[in-house]
Amino acid sequence: EVQLVESGGGLVQAGGSLRLSCATSGFIFDDYAIGWFRQGPGKEREGVSCIRSSDGIIWYADSVKGRFTISSDNAKSTVYLQLNSLNPEDTAVYSCAASFTCGHFVMGLYDYWGQGTQVTVSS
Repeated sequence: EVQLVESGGGLVQAGGSLRLSCATSGFIFDDYAIGWFRQGPGKEREGVSCIRSSDGIIWYADSVKGRFTISSDNAKSTVYLQLNSLNPEDTAVYSCAASFTCGHFVMGLYDYWGQGTQVTVSS
């Protein structure tokens, strides 16, 4: 059974940091790209970052470049997203998903999705 389980969300003040984790199982981790998406209140889901560790591909949305850092631990089949310098506009449910390619964050290319973790940034 394929599983992606996010953790690490919470409530943080503006300027603060969080580290999200996406623990995966049930598929060959090295064969997949793992993307992070978010959906804020009243907003559409958007791609945030993606990593395909097999060839070192890393993508970031412009809105998070320089503030968020994605990394992976292949031994643990886990991807991390470090969120720094958070602002209220980053408030959203953050979800991870698996695809054979980062695919310009085209959600239809992502085969498996987690349930998400809530990140709330207070001003």
